[in-house]
Amino acid sequence: MRILLISNSTVYGRGYLDHAEDELRKFLGDSKTVLFFPFALFDRDDYAARASARFAEMGYTMTSAHSARDPIRAIVETEAIFIGGGNTFRLLKSLQDLGLIETIRQRVREGAPYIGSSAGSNVAGPTIKTTNDMPIVQPRSFDTLGLVPFQLNPHFLDPVPKSTHMGETREERIMQFLEENNTPVLGLREGAWVWAEKGSVKLGGSHGARIFRRGETPVEKTTGDEISSLVGAPG
Repeated sequence: MRILLISNSTVYGRGYLDHAEDELRKFLGDSKTVLFFPFALFDRDDYAARASARFAEMGYTMTSAHSARDPIRAIVETEAIFIGGGNTFRLLKSLQDLGLIETIRQRVREGAPYIGSSAGSNVAGPTIKTTNDMPIVQPRSFDTLGLVPFQLNPHFLDPVPKSTHMGETREERIMQFLEENNTPVLGLREGAWVWAEKGSVKLGGSHGARIFRRGETPVEKTTGDEISSLVGAPG
């Protein structure tokens, strides 16, 4: 399997996917057709049009699963898959309601490159229990694609020094998850991504990531680090 999980599709001061363009081109390789899943946002037509225009600039032909006459067939026939960001609960519920999860999982296992951004990265893990989003809809379960054996927390934020905010930090919330669960959590800061392939899981982009494991002190990792020994690798 080839999996690219991006923390966020836009970084401050740059356009949609600009910061990840070189990595996307390298990751997609010879693939020229990409199937987009816009289900994390309400206006799917607008989202699909924006993503299609951006990928066209890079030389790829993109179609959207939401407008496909037969989404299952579209998944089977596409060369690559991209699931975009937005609300993770809405995304997962849509994938469940449309019966797409198993077909996506199988297609990626067959070799189709998988790209996720934000919510699309969340659903690549075992569950969405470490998402930052509000549950604006209720999926049947929190179980997701399970393409990688670790949880994702995109947009990971470090505590702000001298902040007077009294709520839990992102790190404290992740540690609460680990009080009840044993799955490692990868806190991806904005501008960062992780590339998983052939038993390797490597960090890329900027700002790095923080890795959380039950009963252990969190570990800081930077761009270029291979982290499969800490989070596991796709089977």
